[in-house]
Amino acid sequence: MNELVVLKNNDVFTNSLIIAKGTDNEHESVVKTLMNYQDKVKTIGNLDFSDFKSGKRGRPIKIYFLNEIQATFLITLLKNTDKVVAFKLELVKQFYQMRQLLLEKQTKLWQNTRQESKVNRLMETDEIKRLIEYAKSQGSKKADKYYITFSKLANKAVGLDSGQRNNATAKQLNNLTLIENIINNVIKAGIRDNIPYKSIYQDCKNRINNFLSIAYLETV
Repeated sequence: MNELVVLKNNDVFTNSLIIAKGTDNEHESVVKTLMNYQDKVKTIGNLDFSDFKSGKRGRPIKIYFLNEIQATFLITLLKNTDKVVAFKLELVKQFYQMRQLLLEKQTKLWQNTRQESKVNRLMETDEIKRLIEYAKSQGSKKADKYYITFSKLANKAVGLDSGQRNNATAKQLNNLTLIENIINNVIKAGIRDNIPYKSIYQDCKNRINNFLSIAYLETV
């Protein structure tokens, strides 16, 4: 399943739309159930929401954010089907995993690892900047997109989406540092040896896949 919970203000939340989609219920139906019991729900946390516009002409809908206890209470009110049971199990797992991450982020190990990854990221950015100029000199019209392209390549290799680095585990951050070090050195060597810019990207991808294979991680 997709990511069902998110970190928000140092707490863990899901929302009414995720619950509706995950349980094959209409969002309006889930919200109606939530509103029927809102007095009880509010005793275990604030009931915040945001307006979400569905489509260009769609009317904004209110999506409610639910903490772990609120979400657990709400899904107990839904009729059990095989899909609902599977969703409940996955939601419980993801709440647990995210809370473990919150605890990990408070450790010196995580904080030091995150700082090291930031330093390494800056070095990678410098090399990508060089590659952009190098690619432009060879006629590339899309070289400015390399920051996004290489970021996606590195993030995907460790199972992260864009903007998730602050919510990565120490293990993911360590792997990310190694992968970005591969990118740094492949770019540096490619420019030094006057390799075509398109080949440099492909070489990065091949070397990252070799690393992931050796480390028994999934290839990209």
